[in-house]
Amino acid sequence: MRVAMYYNNHDVRLEELPAPTIGPGELLLRLHASGICGSDVMEWYRLEKAPLVLGHEVAGEVVAVGDGVAAYRAGDRVVASHHVPCNRCRACLAGHHTVCELLRTTHFDPGGLAEYIRLPVPNVERGVFLLPSELSYEEGSMIEPLACVARGQRQARLQPGQCVLVLGSGLAGLLHIQLARALGAGLIVAVDIVEFRRQAARRLGADAVLDAGEPIPERLRALNGGRLADLVVLATGAEPAIRQALQCVELGGTVLFFAPAAPEGRLPAPLNDLFWRNELTLTSTYAAAPADFVTALELARTGRVQLRAMVTHRLGLAETGLGFRLTAEAQDSLKVIIEPQR
Repeated sequence: MRVAMYYNNHDVRLEELPAPTIGPGELLLRLHASGICGSDVMEWYRLEKAPLVLGHEVAGEVVAVGDGVAAYRAGDRVVASHHVPCNRCRACLAGHHTVCELLRTTHFDPGGLAEYIRLPVPNVERGVFLLPSELSYEEGSMIEPLACVARGQRQARLQPGQCVLVLGSGLAGLLHIQLARALGAGLIVAVDIVEFRRQAARRLGADAVLDAGEPIPERLRALNGGRLADLVVLATGAEPAIRQALQCVELGGTVLFFAPAAPEGRLPAPLNDLFWRNELTLTSTYAAAPADFVTALELARTGRVQLRAMVTHRLGLAETGLGFRLTAEAQDSLKVIIEPQR
């Protein structure tokens, strides 16, 4: 079968690998849509593992079912999660499924940027979801990032009427904007350095859109009756944005660290300003648990979050290298979808 083998952001090659064979309790999927995630182009995180087949945002069709699998059959349209928790450990039982040790070891074989993938037993048991008839495979491939966003806003305890500032208007930021609107947020302000993304933020629900080079705290106060944001979502890991986030959160407010920072990233603020008098909450989130996929599927099925509106490029598997370059450059692309059967 054909795969897109990742060597670096500018070297992704179309190669051949044997199609996976499945064992008892496993599934074989023919992939119809695979998204390229912003984390896929983090070279500081990926290069030491290269070459490898990346891709974890997938939707496809079940083509083979291992012995003992009763919940799925050939022909089912499904979404699959590459990371699944055990649901038994101390972390899972406390609601912190995404820090489960098992979750960080589960994966697809070989990866979502391929014609076929094998789903191991844990993924089949806790990480496969039927794709509603209302949703396309393309939309199905975007359920995983939406699930991550849903988990993040739940962690941040977004309340109706709150002012939300979203720093970074790439795909994650746009999902946060749409979900915050769906959950009843008040004023939603989006920030980005790229005009193309600012326009997308305005189109997808932001009440106000600012250039990252503007004096964001002053502009925010002017828009919000003299107040800062109740919730600041860091949908970028850039250090200037981290500084802006800490300057833009209202007393008693919350900063959600959603996007990863560079390895050398640090919190550029005195601790007393953060935690002693101002009662700020700094929280983070990672990945998604099975319940988050269920939530994301319902948000997409009912149209409360518009997924297809964010797709800017649809490419065949042989064009995956272009997709990586578009995603890494982050200029005139929002979501790049690879169609592995093309």
